[in-house]
This record gives sequence, structure tokens and C-alpha cells, in this order.
Amino acid sequence: MQVREAIRPSTRQSMPSRPFLVDFDPVALDLGFLQIHWYGISYLAAFGACWWLLRRRAHAGHWPISPVQVGDLMFWAVVGVVVGGRMGYVLFYALDRWFADPLFPIWLQQGGMSFHGGLVGVLVAMALFARHIGVSFLTIGDFVAQVVPLGLAFGRIGNFIGGELWGRISDAPWAMVFPGALTREDLAGMSLEQAWASGALDPLARHPSQLYQAALEGFTLFAVVWIFARKPRPAGAVGGLFLAGYALFRWIAEFFREPDAHLGYIAFDWLTMGQLLSLPMFVAGIALLFYAYRNGNHDDERHANRSRQ
Repeated sequence: MQVREAIRPSTRQSMPSRPFLVDFDPVALDLGFLQIHWYGISYLAAFGACWWLLRRRAHAGHWPISPVQVGDLMFWAVVGVVVGGRMGYVLFYALDRWFADPLFPIWLQQGGMSFHGGLVGVLVAMALFARHIGVSFLTIGDFVAQVVPLGLAFGRIGNFIGGELWGRISDAPWAMVFPGALTREDLAGMSLEQAWASGALDPLARHPSQLYQAALEGFTLFAVVWIFARKPRPAGAVGGLFLAGYALFRWIAEFFREPDAHLGYIAFDWLTMGQLLSLPMFVAGIALLFYAYRNGNHDDERHANRSRQ
């Protein structure tokens, strides 16, 4: 793995400051017969951390699921994330590629996952799991929503390492150069290293929007939702807070993130697909919070289900 920094120690005095050139080797470990990618590690870390935290939270008396059931819950969630995330990407961002290649959705090695599609997939999986163990969908949704932001944080870090979903061009001191965003014309016949060292890529430095998203919709939202869920809340309140919080942070981050090249701006020369998809999420989150506190239902089934286990 490499991250080539803006200023190398040996040339610090003679070379002007350059934007960071982020050039990670996507393969974390190459065993010859098996390659382990950083992106896969980020997904594994996300699911592992979520599993561990949910097992700890399951010990609280106000949740309807036992620590033993968390493993089954995570299996359902993984299936929902992968299937929903992939199909969401295909439908929202790459429908033309599906028309050109009917098997495109199953070529996971080509990359492409959508959070909004993954959310739909998880919601379907949670509805089926809730029915399976005999508790309400809102209660299971609240339980899972506590850790979803942490999973998102790991996913955004994976995006950063993979050099994808970069931000818009910026002259901020922390702006970075992403090789995947460059064209042959940008390199002007030079190698990547030569173009970077010459300063030719300085005007093409971009916001590391993946890290912004990891910080906002990831770690910050996780802290807010996790603390909020420590005490018993009306069914749907935790999930509503997550939906509204994610939509708000995603809306903000989209102003720094480069729109998908084949989509561009959806309207007004600034509205992106990510912002458009976040609008109904925000409305749903606020509505769910209103519904939860208006009904004030803390779900007696939580205790009933635990007593049956």
C-alpha cells in the first residue's frame, strides 16, 4: 500500500508543497492463489464491528433480541446490503450498463454499490427477520439502526482507499489528487509521478469527500444514534433519527462530492442524485419520529419476546 505524500523528506527544502497524491494498492495481501483487497477488509471490519456492538447492546433489557440471535440477524443484513446495494447501483446509476450487459449486476468485482439500494435491501431483510422471530418491524429497525452509521464509515474509508467517489476540484490545503479522476490529457504525456512532481496536477486536486462522509454520516451519526438508543425509546424513534440524520449529512456532503459523470446534476445545476434520493429519507425520518412519539409505544413485545427465548 502506498500513499505518496505532498512533500517528500529528501526534497522538502527544494520542492514546493504539492497536494497529496493518493495512490493505494487495492490489494492488501497477495498470497498468489488469493488476493485480499482493502475494500473487502473494510466490509469485513464493518460487519464485525456491528456484530460485536449489537451483541453488547442485546444484553440491555429493553431490546427484543438475544445476543445469540444477533448472528442470524447479521446474516440477513449482509444479504440485504449486498443484493440491495448492488441492484440499487444498477437501477439508480448504471441502468445503461445493465441494458448493454444483462449479467452486469452479478459482476461484483467491477464495483458499484448504492447506499440507498442497500438501505432498501436491509429494510426488506429486517421485515422478514422480524416476522421470523415475532416482533415488530419498527423494533428490529431501531435495533439495527444503532450501528448502521458505523458500517457506513468503514464503507467510505473503503471508497477512499479504492480511489473512487472522489470530491470536487478544490484549492483547500487538504485537497488530494485522485489518479482515477485524471485523463491522459491531464498527464500531458508524463507518468503519474512526473506529472505530480511537476505541479501539473495541482489545479486538479479534489476534496477527499469520502472522508467527509465517513466523518459525518459515519462516525458523527453513529455517536448520536448510539447514545440516543441507550435508553428505551418509542418504537421507530431510533430508526427515524438515523434516517433524518443520514439524509441531512448526505445532503451536506454532496456539495463537496463530484456528481456521477454519466448523470451530472439532476436539476438547477447543483442538485445531485444523492441529494434527490436523500429528500424522501429525511421526510420519512421526521415522520417516523413524529409517529413514534405521538403513539409513545415502547413495545411490550420486547420483553415478551425475550421471555420466550
